[in-house]
Amino acid sequence: MNPAALRELVPAVIGVLVRRGADFASAEDAVQEAVIRALETWPDGSPSHSSGGAEPVRDPKGWLIAASWRRFVDARRAEESRRGREVAVAAEPPPGPTPVTDDTLRLYFLCAHPSLSPASAVALTLRAVGGLTTRQIAAAYLVPEATMAQRISRAKRRIAGESFDRSGDPATVLRVLYLVFNEGYGGDVDLAAEAVRLTRQFAALTDDPEVAGLLALMLLHHARRAARTDAEGRLVPLAEQDRGRWDTGLIAEGVEILQAALARDRLGEYQAQAAIAALHADAPTAAETDWPQIVEWYDELLRLTGSPVVRLNRAVAVGEADGARAGLAALEQVDPSLPRYAAALAYLHERAGEHVRAADLYAEAARAATSVPEREHLTRQAARLRHPRP
Repeated sequence: MNPAALRELVPAVIGVLVRRGADFASAEDAVQEAVIRALETWPDGSPSHSSGGAEPVRDPKGWLIAASWRRFVDARRAEESRRGREVAVAAEPPPGPTPVTDDTLRLYFLCAHPSLSPASAVALTLRAVGGLTTRQIAAAYLVPEATMAQRISRAKRRIAGESFDRSGDPATVLRVLYLVFNEGYGGDVDLAAEAVRLTRQFAALTDDPEVAGLLALMLLHHARRAARTDAEGRLVPLAEQDRGRWDTGLIAEGVEILQAALARDRLGEYQAQAAIAALHADAPTAAETDWPQIVEWYDELLRLTGSPVVRLNRAVAVGEADGARAGLAALEQVDPSLPRYAAALAYLHERAGEHVRAADLYAEAARAATSVPEREHLTRQAARLRHPRP
């Protein structure tokens, strides 16, 4: 069993422990320890009772449940708390088939509790639903493991008194998954791919068209991953990407999921974003992009969200559809303090033929960039306009 397949069992195992009387935090800790033990015990990917070639485990989920429950009971025996001994004397559950109960959706809602900060909710979701270790999450976020451990511990303490069976807000869960996807790629865990995996799980548990819309959006963006950087690791703008490197299978899947969601006639922001991504994916070349229709979708998205970022992106789309001057006029309605405002302004001034002004704005945008690849890209844009090749 590969690590990804093992992680898929984590939510159900946590759910079983909680239903047997464990609190969420203790259950999550016990399951993580069992997962680590499983990865050490099954180094060749084949579940077995030990690394010495013992009889293979026929029920990996049952193995995890048994191992997690033993760790939970052992931890409670070691405590001197008021309730510790009562739980410690609990009888080992009788052998037999593992009950088929999927608690993944409840875990999504619990980990995306509104009292948690976005960073804490993301970390807790990756632990409890994604099955990642603290070390893996820390590596993905490029922070020390101790820092991530503290963040996760604080999050678990904050939701310690929450009911496992409480109802939740799908919009909060979607926002957390969206944040995971946008973190990109780092460490030994591909957060974008992990977000796609988790969103597939969520989509299988609900018929909410916005969940399908988010999955479609992720697939359509993920399809362009190979073309986003060149051989030196530098950012490649959408218009300059080699579309032959786009994953047509992911694009076809994303479009199919989106069409089914839109047919439900319950439009939401993720469906609208996915529709824009689909129009980009559908264009054989950048010049053939259907910019007027993209502007219409941005109008829908702006109506749904009122987001300043959407207004900024809409201005750039207007510049493509109706000319740079129209785009600059639309950009006048956007707050200049918004991140990437200077980059959008530079692009539209360049399209208007005002290269000196555009170069200065690209340089300004580079100074405000929050990532090294983006800063280097904007710096190259400024240099290109200041020192054009003959």
